[in-house]
Amino acid sequence: MQCCGIGYDVHPLVEGRKCILGGVEIPHPRGLEGHSDADVLIHAIADAILGAIGEGDIGKHFPNSDARWKDAPSRVFLEEIRRMLGARGARLINVDATVIAEAPKVLPHAPAMRAHIAGALGIDASRVNLKATTNEGMGFIGREEGIAAFATASVDVP
Repeated sequence: MQCCGIGYDVHPLVEGRKCILGGVEIPHPRGLEGHSDADVLIHAIADAILGAIGEGDIGKHFPNSDARWKDAPSRVFLEEIRRMLGARGARLINVDATVIAEAPKVLPHAPAMRAHIAGALGIDASRVNLKATTNEGMGFIGREEGIAAFATASVDVP
């Protein structure tokens, strides 16, 4: 049976943090604030996959109340979700995600991001699609106060 999940994440931009998106450090004067590396793209993808298999969300499996996830690279979340899929005999079909940010520009880094995400999930990069858009200057994203991401995932579940 093919199942689909959707994920969303948002984090504020702050001084003194690296800007990590899709597991790739992107040059920017501010980074995303959060308990882990605050990678909104990977967090949205994780939620989408977890949703597709009916396993709740990233907060259930990697809570910010657990010190072991403090400043953790979000790649470890995808690697653990990959193990969960394998244990169920499930197969990730594809991921489609959109980053919403005024800055930094995301698309120049998309090939590296796709490769990083695909590697963590054990799939070919051709099955990871990334898009980027702005908020046309509106709201907190438009004022460059934060970055958001949406993702969908299709999973073949026995």
